[in-house]
Amino acid sequence: MTALGDVIEIDDRTVLVLGRELDLAHDQPDVGNAVVHRAGDTLVLVDTGVTTAFRAALRTAADRVGPWSRALVLTTHGHPDHVGNNDLADELGVPAEHYVPARDLDQMRDPQSYWVRSFERIAWAAPLAPPALAARVVSLFEPMRPFAATTRTYEERPLELIRIGSRRFTGWTFADGAVRVLRSQGHCAGHVIVHLRDCGVLHLSDEGNGACGAMHDADQLKIQTVLGAVAGLFEEGEAATLTDGHTFALRRGTKAVSHLDGLLEQATALQGAALGLTGEGGRIVPSAFTARYAQAVAELGVGGANPNPMFTAMMALNELGELGLRPQPVAAAADADGPWTRPALHTPT
Repeated sequence: MTALGDVIEIDDRTVLVLGRELDLAHDQPDVGNAVVHRAGDTLVLVDTGVTTAFRAALRTAADRVGPWSRALVLTTHGHPDHVGNNDLADELGVPAEHYVPARDLDQMRDPQSYWVRSFERIAWAAPLAPPALAARVVSLFEPMRPFAATTRTYEERPLELIRIGSRRFTGWTFADGAVRVLRSQGHCAGHVIVHLRDCGVLHLSDEGNGACGAMHDADQLKIQTVLGAVAGLFEEGEAATLTDGHTFALRRGTKAVSHLDGLLEQATALQGAALGLTGEGGRIVPSAFTARYAQAVAELGVGGANPNPMFTAMMALNELGELGLRPQPVAAAADADGPWTRPALHTPT
């Protein structure tokens, strides 16, 4: 059993600071894990979670991996469970840099609108109207301080071709190449993953959340592509320890490869189940499809991080989109349960 702020030591200059699960019934926000590492004289914080308790745990972990005389704070993506303490960069007492993905800036500035957009798609499954539900969810993540005085976007730096073993990525390097930020953009539009060269840590953050992305800006192909590429890094010995945003454990070597392969196998199994549920075509009603899809998720045991009925409904709609179905035009958000169909394969005469 783990508690918020517990630490798993990876080596004498690298630790994983553990977050916690979402519990909407008790108004408890989830908190994403953070990696704290020292590269030479640079403190590296990968994500800052949320809550004052987690902020204190990060400060303790930073002291543990010291000494350091500068700091680098890296945000993997803009979701509130990963960015709430980003202004910690201003309080470390040393020159600091903070970077965020440009494509996630809008949701960091206005998280409520981002969640409204996600919940509008599943209005028929939500316990409250989307604006009210989004307001409730966002309120759990206070205090929310996603920006520091030094915040810049990664994209303000020149994009680099980064070679790791036989793999090729695009992204950005820091600390003389010891820290590699690799673009992934699967879990949400701006997502990045982080490779720490000297200790061999590969932090997937939320790209490892499960077999199917839930958010409206998730890209299933990118999720699966990055999982396969990272598995290759472990097979080649270019990465040694796998961490992510919501698994409270480390995976090393062959166990990391097995875990990544398992996620890819789950993705194919889920899409196969979804295909079977759509039958020969025709009109698919999202609420009815989701009920059967939820049963398949339960049978396969692939609910991902923070499973709940709303996230399952969001996953179900993403699966329909992956299968080529599209929602029919509706008059209002209240009609979100309108039918989805496959586009015609010919041009009408």
